[in-house]
Amino acid sequence: MKVFHLSLVRTTPTPSVPLATASDLSSFSFFQRGSIQEFMNFFAATVAERTQDGQRQGVDQDNYVAYVYRQPGGLSCVAVTDKEYPARVALSLVAKILDEFTKEFNADRISSSDKIPFPALDDYIRKYQDPKQADNIMKVQQELDETKVVLHKTIEGILERGEKLESLVDRSNQLSDQSKMFYKTAKKTNACCIVM
Repeated sequence: MKVFHLSLVRTTPTPSVPLATASDLSSFSFFQRGSIQEFMNFFAATVAERTQDGQRQGVDQDNYVAYVYRQPGGLSCVAVTDKEYPARVALSLVAKILDEFTKEFNADRISSSDKIPFPALDDYIRKYQDPKQADNIMKVQQELDETKVVLHKTIEGILERGEKLESLVDRSNQLSDQSKMFYKTAKKTNACCIVM
């Protein structure tokens, strides 16, 4: 699970303009990174342009998925991830970035600028590489799954112990029956021999 690219895109007026971007292309070879960066920028801009105002969606392209949220007014945030990345986490990430960006910058600056420095994108791309650490619901789900595994092992151990106890009780009953038989046999044997 990996986030490759985050992009804030102004889609109105057309053509779209990337306002801020961050990428983590460390999983690609050095010679591929330039081409991959161009693809990520193009993919993010194209998906942002083709998304309706107020809409959230995920668009598959080969091994990548672009998750986009476009606010009314044409400001979009796009996260490009691999296919294994959870959609819910990616969509909450783009919404969170848009909220933070619009709080920090007013609409006039957004509409008049070509590039806006927004270092929070670099922080988000690092933090969200592991969705279980970044997303509270996934973290709780992971803890529940771990607890479930421990609980199953405990129940299996108790059942094993229960079987062992049952086996011991059966052996104890057999031992009691054998000792009763031994006592009766011994009594009969000793009845013929009375010591005076």
